[in-house]
Amino acid sequence: MMLPLTYVLPLKWSQIDPPAIAELTAYLGVLRRVADIDVVDGSPPEVFAVHHAAWGELVRHRPPDPAHRFANGKVNAVMTGVPAAGHEHVVIADDDVRHTPESLATIHAALATAAIVRPQNYFDPLPWHARWDTARTLLNRALGADFPGTLGIRRSVFVAMGGYDGDVLFENLELIRTVRAAGGAEANIRHLYVRRLPPPAARFWQQRIRQAYDEFAQPARMVAFLAVLPAAVLLPPRGKAAAALASVALAEVGRRRGHGDRVFPVSATLLAPVWLLERGICAWLAVGTRWLLGGVPYAGGRLRKAANRL
Repeated sequence: MMLPLTYVLPLKWSQIDPPAIAELTAYLGVLRRVADIDVVDGSPPEVFAVHHAAWGELVRHRPPDPAHRFANGKVNAVMTGVPAAGHEHVVIADDDVRHTPESLATIHAALATAAIVRPQNYFDPLPWHARWDTARTLLNRALGADFPGTLGIRRSVFVAMGGYDGDVLFENLELIRTVRAAGGAEANIRHLYVRRLPPPAARFWQQRIRQAYDEFAQPARMVAFLAVLPAAVLLPPRGKAAAALASVALAEVGRRRGHGDRVFPVSATLLAPVWLLERGICAWLAVGTRWLLGGVPYAGGRLRKAANRL
């Protein structure tokens, strides 16, 4: 059954990837049975042409509106797709997110009362680096909510608030904050688990400092992470062991919250101290990146602002 819902997929691939195109084509073929799909593709012309040959007759496939010139290319695509959506209820999802008809139906139902909906991503398959990064997810869940690569939003709210700032790095948080500032209600559906494909290991390493840089948008968290490395050096062995055990216990709270143990392995809980140490190191590198380089590298340029404090 078709849902009155538009699925906006922002995409920008630098090269032609036949296996990835085939996998995404199969995914879009399933989703088009339940939702209208708009793939807003900022890929170079030669890559865009191959994508259009694969998807042009399957879904709506088009480039971002050239009127949008934000530094964050994903926002250009979102600002193109959401206002043009044919339905009030819209799901925005990164190209590595894999919704099901059931997850879209759940978000559609939640948007009846909420302006923005935040589900929960989980990695599948789960190579070592995805397992490592899952520790971050569990700690976020224990302390509040995680930031997924997909959100549901009401088109009318998005249009009324004039979209959101695209010259920031942490664009998902920026969108959530902008909706809140406009008076929109947020629904955190921590028990709605939406699969996400893990990045290659090389990309995982490339994202370490960039993800730590996001914490500038949440100063209290940044201060806490900056304290990790000094604590790791100065605490006595018993203190270090106690801190590590506390992080494992906290991650386990996040794993069990909302029956998360169905999708999150206990091994990710055990990696919480490792992830915290990594974030503590990368937080200092992010500070250096900001002070010495003026911002974090992004798409051939630099972004200084993580997000606005709305």
